[in-house]
Amino acid sequence: MGIINKCLFPVAGYGTRFLPATKAIPKEMLPILTKPLIQYGVEEAMSAGIRTMAMVTSKHKQAIENHFKTHPEIESSIQGTAKESLLDEVNRTIEQCDFAYIEQQQMLGLGHAIYTGKPLIGNEPFAVILPDDLCANDGNSVLLQMTKLYAQHPDCCIVAIEAVSMDAVDKYGVIDGNLLNGSNNAYRVHNMVEKPSPAVAPSNLAIIGRYILTPDIFTVLENTKPDKNGEIQITDALMTLAKKGKVIAYQFQGRRFDCGNVKGFVEANTVFAQEML
Repeated sequence: MGIINKCLFPVAGYGTRFLPATKAIPKEMLPILTKPLIQYGVEEAMSAGIRTMAMVTSKHKQAIENHFKTHPEIESSIQGTAKESLLDEVNRTIEQCDFAYIEQQQMLGLGHAIYTGKPLIGNEPFAVILPDDLCANDGNSVLLQMTKLYAQHPDCCIVAIEAVSMDAVDKYGVIDGNLLNGSNNAYRVHNMVEKPSPAVAPSNLAIIGRYILTPDIFTVLENTKPDKNGEIQITDALMTLAKKGKVIAYQFQGRRFDCGNVKGFVEANTVFAQEML
C-alpha cells in the first residue's frame, strides 16, 4: 500500500460537451483508443499504490460500475482466442482494487462532489483524480510524483499545476506562490483565483485534475459558502488552507490532455494512436 490509500473520482457530471454521445454513455466511459478514460484514472491511482477507488457518481452512471465488474459471458466467448488478453488490464484492477460508490444528488460544484465522498474516505488523506484530465509520461505517473512530494509535507494539500497560455487562464483555478527552498517545480501557495480574467490572473500556473487532500478539507468545505452560481468550489476551500501555509502546488512532469472537450479528446486519441503505430 502507498502513503495514500484512497482515491476519489468525482464522476457524476452530465458531460454535456459531448452530447448526444453522453446522453446514454458516461463521459468517463468515452475511450482513448479501446480503453475508457475512467480506467486510465484508476490505473494511475494504482501506480501510486492506491487500492481503494471511491466513486462519487449518479444514477445515470451505472456503466462505470459495470465496467469494474467481471463479465463471465464475454470472458467465456473470447477464452482461448487471440482476444483473451484484451480484458487483462481491467480484470487486474478488479482483482487488486476495492470499488465504493456514493450518489451525488445535486451537481453543485467540485467542492460539493468531494464533500459528498466524505463517507467513503473517512478521516485520512486521499487523492482526487478528474478523469477528464488524462495525464501521460514515460516515467512516474503524475499521482505518484505527487505522493512522493506529499511524503515530505504530510500536513499540506498538494495540487497539480501546469503553465497555460494567459488567454486560457479563465478556464482554470490559478495559483500564486513562492518556490519551495531547493525546488524548481513546487510552490507554497498564498493565493488562488477561480477562473480569473487574464488581466487579473496572478500567474499562468493553472490547477489541473490531480489533488492530494488532507482530511481537514471536509471541515473547510462544510463551511465554504457557495459562489455566485450556487456552487461550492474546491479552489475556495483550498484558499482557506493556503492562508495557513498548507497548500503546495506541484508543476508535474508529463503531458496532460484535456479530454473534457472534443478538441482535447481527439488530440489524445491521435497521439496515443501514433504511439501505437
